[in-house]
Amino acid sequence: MSAPQSVSVTHEERILLDGVLRHAGAGGTFDVVNPATGEKVGVAADATAADMDAAIAAARSAFDHTSWATDLEFRQRCLHQLHEAISAEAEVLRLELVIEAGAPLMTTYMAQLDWPLSDGLLWPAEAVAGLPWHRRLSDSSLLGITNMRHVFKEPVGVVAGIIPWNFPFEILINKLGPILATGNTVVIKAASETPWNATRVGRLIAEKTEIPAGVVNIITTSDIAVAERLVTDPRVDMISFTGSTRTGRLITEKSAPTFKKLLLELGGKSAGIVLDDADLASALPAAMSACMHAGQGCALPTRLLVHRSKYDQAVAALEEIYAAIPYGDPADPGVFCGPVITEKQRTNILELIRRGEAEGGRLIVGGRIPEDRPQGYFVQPTLFADVDNAAAISQAEIFGPVLSVTPFDDDADAIRIANDSIYGLSGTVFTTSPERALTIARGVRTGSFMINGGMFYGSDSPYGGYKHSGVGRQGGIEGLETYLETKAVATTLPLDIA
Repeated sequence: MSAPQSVSVTHEERILLDGVLRHAGAGGTFDVVNPATGEKVGVAADATAADMDAAIAAARSAFDHTSWATDLEFRQRCLHQLHEAISAEAEVLRLELVIEAGAPLMTTYMAQLDWPLSDGLLWPAEAVAGLPWHRRLSDSSLLGITNMRHVFKEPVGVVAGIIPWNFPFEILINKLGPILATGNTVVIKAASETPWNATRVGRLIAEKTEIPAGVVNIITTSDIAVAERLVTDPRVDMISFTGSTRTGRLITEKSAPTFKKLLLELGGKSAGIVLDDADLASALPAAMSACMHAGQGCALPTRLLVHRSKYDQAVAALEEIYAAIPYGDPADPGVFCGPVITEKQRTNILELIRRGEAEGGRLIVGGRIPEDRPQGYFVQPTLFADVDNAAAISQAEIFGPVLSVTPFDDDADAIRIANDSIYGLSGTVFTTSPERALTIARGVRTGSFMINGGMFYGSDSPYGGYKHSGVGRQGGIEGLETYLETKAVATTLPLDIA
């Protein structure tokens, strides 16, 4: 792995609207800032309400008046075309993600780029062929007639895909794959902090695929009111949103009058659990993941629960680990912890760190702006010990490079503490006992769980959360079905269904 120094990046500033790459209707733009330097690195089109209205209209028309929803083989071919087009520009996209998202280069070889690119479009393209698009129920004799009964699966219609800034390409591609494979049309609203990965995909759709005009529309805007039109417009049938629980709650409220279907991937405060029989040499380095991409990942285990018999030893080892975490320029291949996305986000993180100290947490490492990084939006990798699970830093989704460590007494106590949260997204346990591992995994109320470092990630795996971590699942068969409606049909006429 090395920095792509020889790669030249030309950012796509235009939106994709009804098959055409164009600037915002009013000609407006907004600045894109590199979070590692705090400096403007370019602009993106600042779409207006009229642009958004046109995008919704285009998606509605493409769904209602083209064969996209019914031609499965054509959809499969188009998804393969898009995969090939993105793959051809992967190295440019890699560097672009470092620039706009502050993503450490090493993360682009994982979930920021390579992992979703490998199967985010291809798995849904193949899996839809095996869906039960039609199934036959047994006949009934209600009302004294023979009722021949069928169940059909149909695409939802027009989907609004709302993308966050932390893993923008990963989330974009894992929405586009299942949305398009199941026959829906879509309006993507890219995050204003990280618009270019989405607009690049928009250009590739327009130039390198047969995807019909209006099937995919990609909008960038700095105006929240423009984005909200997706949530309230009756022509939009479904919202697929990834982001904060606060925004997910707002989307739920604003979409309620039109009864839109919702897929909400929201916040997390996941717990890593180290049992008394765990190998600390394996378990503790994994706790660094709370600082990956500066902690800006909803499923990262940002609470570490350690059995009391190993607690002091673990805290001492963690102090050495956290003091050595490499942070800084995300283009450096050796950097694990890059900048946070904005100055506002850094201020929020630092305020929570101060509150953690005030509420009795023992700050062991970090907790400040690094003196050697005066430019950009950096926070030192931060380690707290002796944290009460009721404290703010144990309950709030900090979205920064902060790990809090808390002792527990036995397995039941670990499950209790892990579940003492409004969130339920992910978690992990380290142990040598398969039986205890399974008990913990089944007892912690989360949508995903990892045992001894096992990874559930993949487009074939459902992902989502319990409680305030969301509604529905993305990925896997469950994710494909999220973008489908179910229709029951009864007939007294024999139907010829291929």
